Amino acid sequence: MRPEPRTDDLRPMTPLQVAQERAFVEGLQEECQTYWDMVEVGDVLSRELYLAPELIILYADAVEDYNPWYEGWRMNKWRIEGESPFGPAIVPPLLVSHFVLSVQFDHTKPFAIGSIHTFHDTEIVAPIPVGATIRITTKATDKYVKRERRYVRHEVTVEDVETGKLYMTEIRDILSL
Repeated sequence: MRPEPRTDDLRPMTPLQVAQERAFVEGLQEECQTYWDMVEVGDVLSRELYLAPELIILYADAVEDYNPWYEGWRMNKWRIEGESPFGPAIVPPLLVSHFVLSVQFDHTKPFAIGSIHTFHDTEIVAPIPVGATIRITTKATDKYVKRERRYVRHEVTVEDVETGKLYMTEIRDILSL
């Protein structure tokens, strides 16, 4: 028979983890807005992201997508050119989509309460080479009510910082409570 775990056994043990947990709990006491209230149609947010070979391998391993097209890094050789049918190694097609959320929400404001990602449409225009630096731009294009629920629509573009080449577009809807 296993003993019942003590509450203290579940708490973070390092001073940094304790401090982060306290800051998070205190942040819950702040007055928060809904996503609907925080976003205005026309709001544009943008960030750059360097797609390092190490990031690509970590992502591919995490989602168990072991395609050799993504290999721009190898143990004991570090960075390599890699190869794919498009030339050099490429970024897994939906990796960048995971980073859109970090652009879509304004990190300078408290995180909005009650947001649910309800619609997602991605168009992949061109493969992204491993090692590229991209710019992810989101624009709030619409706020609408459907079945008494409030939604905010965003259009997303992903392009190369150096060349301006368009790699991907997305449309995303967020339901705001």
